[in-house]
Amino acid sequence: MEFGSPAKVMLVTNQLHASPLGGRSLLCKLNHDALKDIYGDSFVLFELPKSRLHGLKSGLNTFRGHIDGLSNLTIGEALQTIQSEHVGKVFVDGSNLGAFVKAAKRRFPNVEVITFFHNVEARFFLGSLKQTKSLRALAVLVVNYLAELMAVRYSDKIICMSERDSRLLRKLYGRAATHISPMALQDKLPTNLDLSVNNSPEKFALFVGGVFYANRTGISWFVKHVVPQIDIKICIVGRGFEDLKHELEREGKVEVIGVVDSLAKWYLDSLFVIAPIFDGSGMKTKVAEALMFGKKIVGTPEAFSGYEGIAERAGWVCVTAEDFVAAIGQAEDGIVNSFEPERRALYGEKYCYPVARSRLAEILGSEK
Repeated sequence: MEFGSPAKVMLVTNQLHASPLGGRSLLCKLNHDALKDIYGDSFVLFELPKSRLHGLKSGLNTFRGHIDGLSNLTIGEALQTIQSEHVGKVFVDGSNLGAFVKAAKRRFPNVEVITFFHNVEARFFLGSLKQTKSLRALAVLVVNYLAELMAVRYSDKIICMSERDSRLLRKLYGRAATHISPMALQDKLPTNLDLSVNNSPEKFALFVGGVFYANRTGISWFVKHVVPQIDIKICIVGRGFEDLKHELEREGKVEVIGVVDSLAKWYLDSLFVIAPIFDGSGMKTKVAEALMFGKKIVGTPEAFSGYEGIAERAGWVCVTAEDFVAAIGQAEDGIVNSFEPERRALYGEKYCYPVARSRLAEILGSEK
């Protein structure tokens, strides 16, 4: 295969959205924007379509890695794009796309394949299996493990968000990450705001997250064990939680908002953010997001995974319900201005778009 100069870079990713919701979608969009910014006219985008399983054959093909839009057809189209566009590097946004990684490396051994791991998918879906304990959850775990195994085996470069995930890759698959690139977010802080005062009519702490297993388990635990011992109101914002009002709301103490059009007002009006997360993989978007809005975080060690170097400056790390009660008391007494420039500065140091763009440019330009 012959390449032009400079060789092009192709991003293979799930379908992108102009206004993404959820941590993974936000990071996929950021990776897209950064690569397009870095490579300009030498950037090629290949988006995978959304797909659903249809019949036994489709279900069996998931064990070959045909998940999340991958199929013989889409893999063939992506390989043809590599050929026709003279692509020299392929950035695969997700270890769940391991079947494509394998196909690309076998077809084009001289093309460099870089895979970005949002999670260690096997670890993530193991946690889901422990919560659900169903044959479907077991099957999802197995197919993602097999897909991830292909991604680890055939990628030239592996990017993880944290050293913890890198160590887990080595434990599960015998190979660690080649590069670490932490969570990053596009800046959503509105401009021309007076950040010297909190305009919220009432004082509250904020929980943000979609209703997947770790968020639901964590906030349920918090409502049961911590809320009875604190006075500040808790507001729960995130897609899917609107269906759990009856389960989580406590009159005058816990309000479930559910999905919202914009998180900015909720972050800015809150006094601080809580993150009672006890399971998962990757890095938690809500921590970087809270820092972006100048907020302190009261969270578990799991919530601060990947943020260990700044955890003490970002807020309070809590293990038990008593830890949360004590930390929330300190937050209520000690936070004078709910927007703290020092917290915002932490976001700017490591978790903003310009820093992520520089990291990706270095990783893609560095030697194997």
